[in-house]
Amino acid sequence: MSAPLSPREAFQKLLDGITAGRFSELAELYAEDAVVETVFEPVGPRRIEGRAALRERFAAVSAGSPVELTPANVVVRETDDPEVVVAEWDYQVHHRVTGRTFKAANIQVLRVRDGLIVSSRDFHDHLALVVAGGGLPHLVAALGEQ
Repeated sequence: MSAPLSPREAFQKLLDGITAGRFSELAELYAEDAVVETVFEPVGPRRIEGRAALRERFAAVSAGSPVELTPANVVVRETDDPEVVVAEWDYQVHHRVTGRTFKAANIQVLRVRDGLIVSSRDFHDHLALVVAGGGLPHLVAALGEQ
């Protein structure tokens, strides 16, 4: 049996899986009771609880994602807590529908225990993705409904 993933390794597997579009595999990186907070999510859930809910979320993203993501400038910082890493990176994004190419900044704070992600606070530039997709009118309408 292999050793559990370190926090740095768990982040790298997550990033590699997202970049390669292997969304069906991503939920297995999380603990059963994991909590993911997408702090800057303009529409939709900002808190997802549990591996099952994450599996559903990843399936939805996989089915409808019009973007190709290439990570750049990846920096993973270890903290004084051995379970926690802070990752900073940019995505070079190509939107297949609009043809737009742009950069989106990201920060993620991961807590990994026994090789599984137990919590994540994600600070992604969701607004850049919405605007690149031509979805600003939809976003404004959705925000008005909240």
